Amino acid sequence: MAKRLKGSAPARPKGASVRAAETELVCYVRQGWTPRIAPASAKRQWMTDTPESFAYRCLPLAIANAHGWDVLSPCGFKARWHGGQGAGSIEIVLDPGTDPKKAPVSEFGNGVLTFHVDGIMRTSEGWNLWVGGPPNAAKDGIAPLSGVIETDWSPYTFTMNWRFTRPDVWIRFEENEPFCFFFPTPRGAVAGLKPELRPMEDQPELLATYDAWAVSRAEFQEWARRTQPSAPADQWQKLYYRGLHPQGHAGPDDHETKLRLSEFRQTGSRRVCPVNHADPRKRDG
Repeated sequence: MAKRLKGSAPARPKGASVRAAETELVCYVRQGWTPRIAPASAKRQWMTDTPESFAYRCLPLAIANAHGWDVLSPCGFKARWHGGQGAGSIEIVLDPGTDPKKAPVSEFGNGVLTFHVDGIMRTSEGWNLWVGGPPNAAKDGIAPLSGVIETDWSPYTFTMNWRFTRPDVWIRFEENEPFCFFFPTPRGAVAGLKPELRPMEDQPELLATYDAWAVSRAEFQEWARRTQPSAPADQWQKLYYRGLHPQGHAGPDDHETKLRLSEFRQTGSRRVCPVNHADPRKRDG
């Protein structure tokens, strides 16, 4: 029997499906570590700023925004890349009073800004952690790099990295601004898929449903063009948002219009509560 690492998730029963196993997500914190982790917000300032906040009508955008947890910056700072390949080509200016040990660094060169994450993540056996930047929250001049980590066994911390997209442009992170976004994903699920392309005529029910939707959408858009409805609720069709088929009958029972992820609870032999920070529900991305 293989020896299991201390702190890893319980062994999966022999023969049980990986995805059928109970899924755990634990952040182990050493003395002195103070990770600021919060359920990701569905809000994005640019979406809020659209007329009547219409961007939130795109349900896939809003669900993606909240589909994981954020790690929040422990400090405010600005930074710029001077264009060189060396680690010294990034200039970082911290807000007054910032503890340099909590600040991002330049250690890889090539315009990469590195945040260290205080914590070792553990997921259930067979589950990885997808790590990247907050979805749909672009920053001018710098872009997040993404990674997939085998967190069911790894005893190592990881870094969150952003790469400047052009030199001599100042970028800024505010204190408590998300710099990292993560969620668990089953290992092997994507590699095990066998994708196919098929004519829609091979699935007559799907073809009929799609054609009915295309007609109803064209009719709705023509109606909206003629009547110019003033109420926001009347300006869009809402079928997918409400989880309805074109004929009006309901889709799956587990259709999601909002995600309410749990906070990281305090468990274990001592409290490891991170430093106080703003209520994440008040953040506007």
